Amino acid sequence: MEYRRFENVIVARIDRGEEIHQQLKNICLKENVKLANVNALGATNDFTVGVYKVAEKKYVSNDFKGDYEITALTGSVNTMNGEYYAHLHITCGDERSNTVGGHLNRAIVSVTCEMFIYIIDGMVDRKLDESIGINLFAF
Repeated sequence: MEYRRFENVIVARIDRGEEIHQQLKNICLKENVKLANVNALGATNDFTVGVYKVAEKKYVSNDFKGDYEITALTGSVNTMNGEYYAHLHITCGDERSNTVGGHLNRAIVSVTCEMFIYIIDGMVDRKLDESIGINLFAF
């Protein structure tokens, strides 16, 4: 992974074999990012996505392996209890243009991932909302 910071924007290249969440965390901790919007595209051959089942208060996850283009990756970086926290969603397309997506649990880059981290001057923490079982923004 390599990146360059341009004032409040970080442009990163996550390399083959690297895991997206881990590299985003590495960048944000090194650059002291407390609040940001994230956008990316690229390719993966091994990823796990989930969907939250509100009635059960749990995520159901699915693993995918094969050649996939990351057609959209979007999310937020903020804090929970003052510590790094990221919430990412991803959509990936296969060779037949079938797409799958959801809450990103993990993704290994197969070719490259081009990521843009838009830093926001401020801080928003998260707090568990026990009624739905999700960590929500706490202003």
